[in-house]
Amino acid sequence: MAGMKVKKISPRQEFEIRLSGSGGQGLQLLARIFAHAFSSEGKVVAQSQSYEPTSRGGLSRSDLVVGRSEPDYPLATNIDFMLILDQVAVKAADDVISDDALVITDARLVTDPPKGTFRVLALPIMETAIGLGNPRVANIVAMGALTGEGNLCSKEIIEAAIRENIPSKLTDLNIKAFQEGLNLVAN
Repeated sequence: MAGMKVKKISPRQEFEIRLSGSGGQGLQLLARIFAHAFSSEGKVVAQSQSYEPTSRGGLSRSDLVVGRSEPDYPLATNIDFMLILDQVAVKAADDVISDDALVITDARLVTDPPKGTFRVLALPIMETAIGLGNPRVANIVAMGALTGEGNLCSKEIIEAAIRENIPSKLTDLNIKAFQEGLNLVAN
C-alpha cells in the first residue's frame, strides 16, 4: 500500500473509539477532551476507562461510545477508531476491533501492531512530540492524527476543547501539537 492514497472517512453519526497505551501518557485527559468536543457538537458520549493500579507503565485505556442518542450499551464492543500509544496495549482489543476500523499506532513505541482486516496507520507520534520539545504532548499529537484521518469532529471544536481542558500556560504548545498531528495525516 506504499504510496497509495486512502480516502478519508466521512463523518459518522455513531462510532466507538478506544484510546490505549500505558499509564502516564495522558489517555484519560485525551478522552475528556474528545468527550467535551463531541458534546459541543451535540453528540451524546458514554466514556469508560480502565487502567492498572500502577500510575506509569501499566495498561491504560479509555473508551468513548458516541452517537446522536443515548447508547444501548455504554462500553465499546465494536471499535471503529483505535489509538495505540504503547506496545502493552496492542492485545487489549483483539476481539472488539471492527473489520473496517482505523487503528493508529505510534511507530516508535508499537513495534508489533495488531493484525486484521482493519487499516493500521503507524505514525511518528512520539518523534513529533519530541520535536516540539515535550514528549508529554504525544497524546495531543495523536489526537490531531486521529481527528484528521478519522474525520471525527470539527478541528475548531477540538481546539476549543483543548483550550478549555488544558492549563493556559500549556495551551499554545498543545494547540501546536494538535496541528502537527493533523499534518501527519494531511494528503
